Amino acid sequence: MASLKEHIDFSNLPKHIAVIMDGNGRWAKKKGAMRIFGHRNAVQAVKDVTEGCGELGIKYLTLYAFSTENWNRPKAEIDGLMELLVSTLKQEIGTLMENQVKLATIGETSNLPPDCQKNLAWAIDQTKNNSGMILNLALSYSGRWEILKAVNKMAEDVKAGKINPGEINESVFENYLQTSGIPDPELLIRTSGELRISNFLLWQIAYTELYITPTLWPDFRKEHLYEAIWSYQQRERRFGKTSEQLNPVS
Repeated sequence: MASLKEHIDFSNLPKHIAVIMDGNGRWAKKKGAMRIFGHRNAVQAVKDVTEGCGELGIKYLTLYAFSTENWNRPKAEIDGLMELLVSTLKQEIGTLMENQVKLATIGETSNLPPDCQKNLAWAIDQTKNNSGMILNLALSYSGRWEILKAVNKMAEDVKAGKINPGEINESVFENYLQTSGIPDPELLIRTSGELRISNFLLWQIAYTELYITPTLWPDFRKEHLYEAIWSYQQRERRFGKTSEQLNPVS
């Protein structure tokens, strides 16, 4: 069977893809196992998507790994997730280096357990000089938290006389976001079929194309990624304009 990769237009690739990795718990439940079993099996999906994006030449990949709301989950599940994060970082550092992937994070990572913070800092330092794709992990992150944090920091700078309130515009505001310096995602993929954005990159996805798939995250593979990108390439991105404005008749 031919791969959809053959139909992808390499001149029209998104620079930045964001993913809401959903469905691990339901996947495990279908197998009659505990939720952490789903999280462990989701590691292969992360590897496949990271590798697939790298092969295509995608510059930025942001994965919603752990939201601020996820701290409300059972302690055993949270502990298991944190242990999985540490072990995965240690196991995959060689692959990240080999493929020149640069690791970064957004979110309140100071809330993570000390061992997680230590290993994240180590992995980020190890990969800081890599020149390939940037893999951005959203950890202890939420869109509302990010916006409030940006507003508070901006208010501090106004009070300190560093910026004038009259100068504040979208570009200035974006400099205060966690994703400062990173282009907004052109494509957001959500697995498991849920039709919501779950407090993810609320500012950044104003004009992002959404791709919802019923596939549960542990089952997501490169071919699913190709399908999402192909779907993205079939769309007309108008940014508030009309089709006629974008494609004027000569």
